[in-house]
Amino acid sequence: MAFGSRSSFDRSSRSRGGRDREPPEVDGPPEPEADPESVARQICLHQLEFAPRTRAELAAVLAKKGVPDDAAEAVLGRFAEVGLIDDALFSEMWVTSRHRGRGLAGRALQQELRRKGVDDETAREAVGTLDPEQEEATARALVQRKLSSTRGLATDARVRRLAGMLARKGYGAGLAFRIVKEELEQEGTDTRALILDTDGLSALE
Repeated sequence: MAFGSRSSFDRSSRSRGGRDREPPEVDGPPEPEADPESVARQICLHQLEFAPRTRAELAAVLAKKGVPDDAAEAVLGRFAEVGLIDDALFSEMWVTSRHRGRGLAGRALQQELRRKGVDDETAREAVGTLDPEQEEATARALVQRKLSSTRGLATDARVRRLAGMLARKGYGAGLAFRIVKEELEQEGTDTRALILDTDGLSALE
């Protein structure tokens, strides 16, 4: 696949905070005598050897290096034509990798793609490939892994901590509270007196 391997993509998406590690910087703008399109091609290839990139990410790097806009657009357009840049494929791979690796829900994934310069429609389509049942199963698995670490806290504090964790990963307040409540009940905790503050949790989404 011209776009890049899944292994290189997975390594990139596992970097701290979801931010790609950057390849070594090439100091300064291109030399005046250098052909701008040749310079742009080399910069883009260097970036893509390290990890898959969106068109917007590459455009930002070219602008930072002082490549003229017309040369940058020409090279980016050519790279898109031959499949070296493919925001739709990038987005699908990002959604799969980040959901599997960090348990992020569709809302959080869409925000990450927007920060990478992916247009709203492409981001929505990629996030739409997530199976709602799989998303719920992932949320439940996240709660199950954290449940034991909250034992010893008051029940309402456990709920806030666990539901807040899901909210920060992009899960809706209703789903988060339901799963946490069900998992607490499964371990034998009485949740009948709980008052679920969905408004407060929504602030974390």
